[in-house]
Amino acid sequence: MRRVTRFLLPIVLSLLATGPVAAATTPDAASIIKAAIDHWRGTSSESTMTMIVHRPDWERSMTLRAWTKGDKSSLVRVLAPKKDAGNGTLLLDNSMWTFSPKINRVIKIPSSMMNQSWMGSDFSNKDIARSSDIVDQYTHRLIGRESDAGHTVWVIESIPKEGAPVVWGKEVLKVRDDYVLLDHAFYDQDGKLVKRMHTLSVGVLGGRAMALRERMQRMDKPQEWTEVRVKTAKFDLRIPPGTFTLSNLRNPRF
Repeated sequence: MRRVTRFLLPIVLSLLATGPVAAATTPDAASIIKAAIDHWRGTSSESTMTMIVHRPDWERSMTLRAWTKGDKSSLVRVLAPKKDAGNGTLLLDNSMWTFSPKINRVIKIPSSMMNQSWMGSDFSNKDIARSSDIVDQYTHRLIGRESDAGHTVWVIESIPKEGAPVVWGKEVLKVRDDYVLLDHAFYDQDGKLVKRMHTLSVGVLGGRAMALRERMQRMDKPQEWTEVRVKTAKFDLRIPPGTFTLSNLRNPRF
């Protein structure tokens, strides 16, 4: 379950700002990334999605439900299939925990394991968390502009600050002017592309444009990928007190 819990909440895949911004008033690169994260999370959010893990000789899918509040609180829970139901992942501040009903234990994920696979998917634990750490731990610069469906797309290069606790040599993001994240590429310390998350479909849910299908793929294994498909999303809603707690992770009340 460790792997399944990126989407997902990323990668899951980072979109709160309200409307397209003209190229003439382009904000700085760090502001664009922060706005994209806020646009995706809102002040709070609740969503359901399907995560599909594809391999050349098999494929499996899971149904997930996710909640977020602010920049540092996220909860992802597996609803189906039955054998995985109840598995969950909680991000609170800068700490992450997972829960597995099979062993009935809450386990804290050490920082050394944040880049490991979440529940056997191509998303890492850190991907699933989709926190705003990238804003503060990287230096960002706008390196290009593209177009997509009548929108301006900003291409941003993000380089880790000295001493930042990250494994990547750099990350390159493509963000549309309505703050939909279209592409997120991860490079190693030698500048080699390692993995990439690409948006396959954009639509409107919860009153805002957002990525409906995102695929994460490692460059050294082109026949393997993990896709997240968002089914429902609500934003800026009241999240019940006690949602983002270890108690609720173990014994779901919400």
